[in-house]
Amino acid sequence: MKKLTAITLLAICAGGASHAGVIERACLGSDRSQASRGLCGCIQQVADVTLTRRDQRVAARFFKDPHRSQEIRQSDNPNDELFWRKYRSFGTTAENYCS
Repeated sequence: MKKLTAITLLAICAGGASHAGVIERACLGSDRSQASRGLCGCIQQVADVTLTRRDQRVAARFFKDPHRSQEIRQSDNPNDELFWRKYRSFGTTAENYCS
């Protein structure tokens, strides 16, 4: 996984995407009061850089089924463990960049 600098993320986010990705749609459709187009869009942009499309689809499901994230986190499956490492990195990056 690539290390992302603030400059790299700024360059990517400045370009903007013309359509909402799966993470952004799940974020906007969630019942979280903080969800906004700006915040959800920023999170999607970080996801586009840090997660594969498949990983994004898995992560988007967590908005409707948070328990699924715990199942994956606690899984002994090597694929789930790999995903969880990438997902944690994504979460940390999104939190730092989008807050």
